[in-house]
Amino acid sequence: MSAKPKIVVIHPNSLCCMAMRTILMDIAPFVGMFRDVEIATYNSVQQMEEDSPTMIIHYFVAAQVLMDNMPYFAPQLRRCIILTEGEAIALPAEARTVDIRRPEPELLKAFLMMHSNAHLTHGMEPHIEQEDEELLSQREKDVLALIVKGYINKEIADMLNISTPTVIFHRRNLSEKIGSKSIGRQTIYAVMNGIVDPREL
Repeated sequence: MSAKPKIVVIHPNSLCCMAMRTILMDIAPFVGMFRDVEIATYNSVQQMEEDSPTMIIHYFVAAQVLMDNMPYFAPQLRRCIILTEGEAIALPAEARTVDIRRPEPELLKAFLMMHSNAHLTHGMEPHIEQEDEELLSQREKDVLALIVKGYINKEIADMLNISTPTVIFHRRNLSEKIGSKSIGRQTIYAVMNGIVDPREL
């Protein structure tokens, strides 16, 4: 049996590793090529090498770790997302960075923007199951789009010219269909299924 492909997170702070793993696990079910991957976390390149992971498809690596191990990362920089923390480090011009000091919704948006720009998945389209195409009614999609843009029930009701209880009814239904009440997961679903453009968030 072959090993699953891996997304590797390398950061000296274990809490950062766990947070990144959680965010990536939230995104993974909605991105075709990420569905059957393992997300492995390490505190150093040395720790990763001891584990000898195979088939690494992407790296999420702390800026200083990348700079300290440039001979290892330089040949595969296009598969690296560099996790910065506002530090002034001279990174290669082609480097793609994300400031992990940002709030989680902003981090999520940054990753979704990378995906929509075909950076993260190198041109692969999101994987949408056939049944997902009609999973939500058009009205539920309308409500979801406004939810993930930050509108409250009363505002959604006014914008769609429906009652607030009807908005609540649609929210309950779409949460059950998507399988989560989490705004983060609903945002991922909405972006990956073309209900909203991440630039609108």
